[in-house]
Amino acid sequence: MRAFIASSIGVTCAAVLVLPSAVPAGAAADTSTAPAESAEPSSGAADPTGSTEPSDVPGSTQSLPMSPLPEASGRATDEPSRTAEAAEQGLLEREVRPFSLVGVVWNDADTELRGTVQVRTRAIGTTRWSDWQDLETHNAEHGADPGTAERESGTVRGSTAPLWVGESDGVAVRVRPETSDPQDRTSPAVPLPAGLRLELVDPGKDPQQPPAAGAEADAGKTGKTGNTGDTGDSGYTGDARGTADISEADGHTAPLEPSVLPALSKQETEALGEAEAGLAPGAQPYIGPRPRIITRTGWGADEKIRQGAFVYTKSVKAAFIHHSATGNNYTCSQAPSVLRGIYRYHVQSSGWRDIGYNFAVDTCGNIYEGRAGGVTKAVLGAHTLGFNTNSMGIAVLGTFTSSNPPAAAVNAVAKLTAWKLGLFGADPRGKVTLVSGGGNKFKKGTKAELNVISGHRDGFATECPGARLYKKLGSARTTSAQLQGR
Repeated sequence: MRAFIASSIGVTCAAVLVLPSAVPAGAAADTSTAPAESAEPSSGAADPTGSTEPSDVPGSTQSLPMSPLPEASGRATDEPSRTAEAAEQGLLEREVRPFSLVGVVWNDADTELRGTVQVRTRAIGTTRWSDWQDLETHNAEHGADPGTAERESGTVRGSTAPLWVGESDGVAVRVRPETSDPQDRTSPAVPLPAGLRLELVDPGKDPQQPPAAGAEADAGKTGKTGNTGDTGDSGYTGDARGTADISEADGHTAPLEPSVLPALSKQETEALGEAEAGLAPGAQPYIGPRPRIITRTGWGADEKIRQGAFVYTKSVKAAFIHHSATGNNYTCSQAPSVLRGIYRYHVQSSGWRDIGYNFAVDTCGNIYEGRAGGVTKAVLGAHTLGFNTNSMGIAVLGTFTSSNPPAAAVNAVAKLTAWKLGLFGADPRGKVTLVSGGGNKFKKGTKAELNVISGHRDGFATECPGARLYKKLGSARTTSAQLQGR
């Protein structure tokens, strides 16, 4: 993707990332959690393997610095040589500890990587190497808005989109700079960003969860019955199914198992929605049924690695739809692992406070809780640069530039938006005016009229969510509105 209700929640955790206490305009921070403990980011590791993982943390990240590659590294015979100061960088084929997701980061998040990034990987237990695969150099189009505490924390790095490659133990990478004049292949190459590093993420094993009602049907799609059940929000309890309530002032809760928010009837959802949206008793809000949502506990989020406090905005007026650009080479039973990999990459490699998306959807239509703070709440995400305030970001796991998204995934987007937008009185077929926090399509302070359900490209000049998924947003809006009873 290059530049082109009723319940309150909290998750008790020990964070490894410290951010300033300042809160962005229009947002409010919940600081009821314990103070965070500081730790060096993984890219500053003294360990020669690049790992800074404590022994009790599931999964790991290897962070490997790149160096100039030999002149002939994969270049066609008729391709002109580069100047020494703009030489390709990368790593030659090497054996590494097992990993499943790969990305590239660099020091300055405001520096654009103008070039191509490609990786080759070797499947674990084989001698088979993949072809060269492209990483999307999406740069700054995702992430926290300029001027926010998260963006100005000093930990944020530039990064490509991560790519899911499956279990691997060998890797090579090459980063080729563009020429300063695309029409002249002999023109000087643009400098590559400083501090290029290869990030190799092992997402760790799935949490063990007992199956719940309906899990057998999911197993037919995903190949396993874990990560399902009936409970309150991740970090919350308290829903219409009678789980124990947690004090709003406390905001903390013990781990819950199993870890799925149940689908509620429209009547139950409306009752919750009236309280959440502050509607008068007896009002008839347009709120779709609450869909089944796999919580952070359900997909195995390690709460020790994220920032402890939650940050909220005033409302959820719009939903921005993304594709994760992690490729389509995963099964739905692997989706929790893909999500844990993205989470690690966003937090430990890219330096964000938490995973950027508010929700994720896999190709089987399973819905996952994303950034912590509460699925019913207006949680400030880091998904659409310039328009994170008063919006939510939904990522469909996969790459849909030239591949069609499955109908199950599009339907899940419609179900999720019908419910969540309904809680805040938003019409999925309507328009909304949002004020830009800064970006390449709308300057800071610009009032932009957007669809309530928009693609990422509507708020930022990018290919995301991919042309094929973007074409499906019209039908998602229609279905979402119908589920709201409009």
